[in-house]
Amino acid sequence: MINDLNTGRADLGTNCVAVSERLSVAVFTDSIAKFKVKFIFRQPPLAYISNIFTLPFSINVWIAIIFSIIISSITICIATKFEDQSQLDGSLGDAMLLSISALSQQGCSKEPKNLSAYSANIVVLLQAPSRAIKTLEQLAHSQMTLAALDVDYNHFVLKNQKDPVRSLIHKKVEPLKGKAQFYKLDEGVELLRQGHFALHAVVEAVYYRIEETFLETEKCDLMEVDFMNAPDPFVPVYKHSPYLELLRVAFKRIHESGIQMAQHKRILVPKPSCAHRPAAFSSVGLLNLRPVLLFMIYGIGVAVFILLAEILIHKM
Repeated sequence: MINDLNTGRADLGTNCVAVSERLSVAVFTDSIAKFKVKFIFRQPPLAYISNIFTLPFSINVWIAIIFSIIISSITICIATKFEDQSQLDGSLGDAMLLSISALSQQGCSKEPKNLSAYSANIVVLLQAPSRAIKTLEQLAHSQMTLAALDVDYNHFVLKNQKDPVRSLIHKKVEPLKGKAQFYKLDEGVELLRQGHFALHAVVEAVYYRIEETFLETEKCDLMEVDFMNAPDPFVPVYKHSPYLELLRVAFKRIHESGIQMAQHKRILVPKPSCAHRPAAFSSVGLLNLRPVLLFMIYGIGVAVFILLAEILIHKM
């Protein structure tokens, strides 16, 4: 297009990004249409980012619980020295076991009937989206699959970036080995709906498709991150064109008269709104229970190690 302006085949072109290399040929007059190209993704669930089993209490509360267990265990251990040892042998390990059992409500004479506040918090946090990814750097270092719409400008824009964060994103979208992550619109939006997937595309086209395919509950955690950080594109006009000033005035009148704004409201698709988050069933997977499973595995490992150590000590 710029070459057509330079050779005299055209007097003006369509919207394009204003770069310094083109100023020798064209004058960028005005912007007549918005062109927002961003990464669009769904924020991952909170359980994928944080350990939700520690979130109901602050760090100070957890520290207080640990100190309470230690103090209770020491107190019980001391008390058993002066009591009948038919139930407790007076060891610190026995006292610690009793304290943890009491904390876990093991051996309680009355079974709790009402849902505790802690358990209720866990249920809420399992369904809560995170707000962990807000910047381009956070997106680049996340575990999300980064992809782009399979159009010419994406191949050009992603490749011509020099800073480390954008270069890392380009390597993820178009790796040297393996499949390049370029998709058609319908396929990309469907992967976006499934989660853990970020698509770089014109936002209006993606939002139009989202309005058609997403459930209301799936629209509430949509997030945008700007990759280009570029202003709206401008209309290039050949710098020696006799129509230059005429076109300048015409574009300004279109803008000032409100015609441009009216067309934007009719054509451009806004980000899907989320007035409220309706209740929806959310299944719990192994990844949600990962901290608990790891805690159990570590606990079993420590118990086996202590058992082997006791057997070894008694044999010596």
